[in-house]
Amino acid sequence: MVQFTSEDTKRTLDALRRPLWLTRLGMQAETLVRCLWPMMTVVLLALAAAMMGLHEVARIEVIWAAIGLTAAALLWSVAYALRRWSWPSQTAAMARLDASIEGRPLTALLDEQVIGDGDDASAAVWAAHKRRMAARAQAAQAVPGDLRVASRDPYALRFLAVLLFGVALVFGSVLRVGSVAQMASGGDGALVSGPVWEGWAEPPRYTGKPTLYLNDLPAGALELPVGTLITMRLYGEVGALSVTQTVSGSVAPADPDAPPQMAFDFKVNQNGSIAVDGADARTWDITIRADAAPEIMILGEPEVAALGEMRLPFAAKDDYGVEAGEARIMLDLASVDRRYGLEAEPDARPEITVPLPMPIAGDRTGFEENLIDDFSQHPWANLPVTVAMTALDASEQQASTAPMSMTLPGRRFFDPMAAAVIEMRRDILWSTTNTRRSAQVLRAVSYLPKDVFRKETTALRLRKMIGQMEIYARFGLAEENRDQLAQDLWDLAIELEEGDLDDARERMRRAQERLNEAMKNGASDEEIAELMQELRRATEDYMRQLQRKQAERQDGEQEQGQQQQGETMQMTQDDLQRMMDRIQELMEQGRMAEAEQALKELQEMMENMQVTQGQQGEGGQSPGEQAMDDLAETLRDQQGLSDQAFRDLQEQFNPNAQAGENQGNEGRNGNQGQGESHEGQKGQGEQDPRNGEQGGGGEQRDGTRQGAGEGQQQSLAERQQQLRDELNRQEGNMPGQGTPEGDAAREALERAGRAMDEAEQNLRDGELAEAIENQSQAMEALRDSMRSLGEAMAQEERNQQQGQGQQPSDPRAGNRDPLGRENGTNSTEGGDDSRRVLNGGSVGRSRELFDEIRRRSGDQSRSEVERDYLNRLLERF
Repeated sequence: MVQFTSEDTKRTLDALRRPLWLTRLGMQAETLVRCLWPMMTVVLLALAAAMMGLHEVARIEVIWAAIGLTAAALLWSVAYALRRWSWPSQTAAMARLDASIEGRPLTALLDEQVIGDGDDASAAVWAAHKRRMAARAQAAQAVPGDLRVASRDPYALRFLAVLLFGVALVFGSVLRVGSVAQMASGGDGALVSGPVWEGWAEPPRYTGKPTLYLNDLPAGALELPVGTLITMRLYGEVGALSVTQTVSGSVAPADPDAPPQMAFDFKVNQNGSIAVDGADARTWDITIRADAAPEIMILGEPEVAALGEMRLPFAAKDDYGVEAGEARIMLDLASVDRRYGLEAEPDARPEITVPLPMPIAGDRTGFEENLIDDFSQHPWANLPVTVAMTALDASEQQASTAPMSMTLPGRRFFDPMAAAVIEMRRDILWSTTNTRRSAQVLRAVSYLPKDVFRKETTALRLRKMIGQMEIYARFGLAEENRDQLAQDLWDLAIELEEGDLDDARERMRRAQERLNEAMKNGASDEEIAELMQELRRATEDYMRQLQRKQAERQDGEQEQGQQQQGETMQMTQDDLQRMMDRIQELMEQGRMAEAEQALKELQEMMENMQVTQGQQGEGGQSPGEQAMDDLAETLRDQQGLSDQAFRDLQEQFNPNAQAGENQGNEGRNGNQGQGESHEGQKGQGEQDPRNGEQGGGGEQRDGTRQGAGEGQQQSLAERQQQLRDELNRQEGNMPGQGTPEGDAAREALERAGRAMDEAEQNLRDGELAEAIENQSQAMEALRDSMRSLGEAMAQEERNQQQGQGQQPSDPRAGNRDPLGRENGTNSTEGGDDSRRVLNGGSVGRSRELFDEIRRRSGDQSRSEVERDYLNRLLERF
């Protein structure tokens, strides 16, 4: 039987020495905190008051009362600590440690068996119990002391004392505590008559230096920025203290009859000294820190953008920071080539003053920036000038650069007529005496307007301006008239240089195509970035032309309330900028496929915007009528394309067919009738049987088509693709969105688009039969879309009439399909086509198409296969 002896108990207790010692140490800290917190609170409050200098500003009676109250509080806190002092013993520490363990194993280990100690079984149980308690005791951890005294300090005075002491450490001074002892040792007379003074040195705000408290600074050398404000305040008996200084540079003679000063305010302007004479005398030898003048320099030649914007780099620095700056541009008259319109003496004109850009955030002690501005419309543009830059610091010190000679950048015009207009504009702004000469030159260069102007309206604008200039030359040109004339000439030159809306659209399209090709061919990053910038400029130019075109159209409206109807697509410059930024970001990340898709979406949006801004409402048609006309046109083009595909299929099985020579028929070459020949036949060009080459009416070896005398034409697949793109544009402009009829029309267009895509792929693969079937499905979907669009237009018309309190003029007007026929089979007018009402240009063209199909189906000279196909079309129609 294994016994648990006293030696085992001793070893177990010895292993608990460290946690037992730590527990007792925590109990001692707990006793100190609970007994001494009142004394600590009183001491911290007294130190905070002394460090903040409250004794220096309070009355002596208040100071003595505060000292007595503090002494009484200290005595009470000592008595409080002694009454509650109880140093923890080893036994108490063991009891706390034992209480923290389950089952109190330390007490169990010290117990002895009283009953049954002679019984072996009972002794074995007792030994096992002690071993279990010893195992628990070995896991004992030190018990931390409880330092909470919230129950003894319900008002949290200890926290208030700590807060005030912390504030005194930051804003007060430890040296002030010694002055309390001096007051106590000096007796009542010293406290009453002892002088007190305070001083501050506040550097200028622009230096960023902190304010100095002179009472905390020892006597001796002191360096201060020039312009530092010194403030001195004297307390106590009048005349007991005095201040002398030699740093301000202007000391007024003392008036013997004036009372002694108790407050001094002066600035440090030179080296010197500041002295406080009397009790606690102190003297400082002041050395000023001079404020250096700013420096500025031009870093290089100006950079000129394509549209004349100038970028001139410069650098500036100052020890405390540059406050502002400006650039002055003056005409270098001696370097001007005084010929032609510049021979006359120039009119008086002030120099150009431009503020320099400053860093919005950050350090201004040294920086580099660019002066960016556009002087294209200034009379000195592209003439010799001198540029000087000036920098100013906060102390109003200036620094200037040496004048730099350069040619003032401005926009250059490459169109000859635009360049002539700009030159005459410059001559008029140079001197009003050039008005007659400028009018004569412009009249001479525009003598044949058809040779130099794209539009007659532009020529008329210039002619009107020439007339005004001739009137001004006779009666004098006022300043306001001169400025207006210069602006008109500038606008005319811009129009001549940039062209009209069509030119801008073409430049934008070319830029898009070039960028797309560069992405597909894996061009370098530099080339793609340059093409992207070109696209940005072209798009901005197109938007500017579009806005000007729209403004001119709005100005020409006679009624103020007239507005365009239908859906419009609004796109701001910010929207375009975000889309192009997204394309550039995708290209920089190497995601070319997504960039190409985003570029394609941008092209589609721009195309839709072209239709919205330039074509909507032409001829007085509503958006619904315009959409109906476009769908009818697309249906006719699709029918013609299907006819050509059928002609190709027919000639595969019957090479000797002469169907293309029939009057009014579309032959294989894509040209209507008129004796056009098919492959294998002699048209206007003979085919050489030896090499397969042919004249103007045949198909070339590359798969493209060539009409008689019209040059290369596109293949059927390419024409089908263009027709699909046109359908996408029409789908974006389809009115009636949100209505059941309008949604049905859009759904039918989507079906037509899918069928066209499949037909295009069939044509590329040479599967003509499948292509004809898909084209037939596309035409059926187009008819469904026209039918739904007609119902939407009829419903909209009924809603408008009901809203205006009117009755429809025709009771059957709302029950007609897109071709003008009444829906249903119970028509009172009978089934004769001649009785059906036709009410629109789109319906008329659809009827013409229907009549042409019916005429061809009855032509007996056509093959049976072709007539069967045409009869199937009539059934579908």
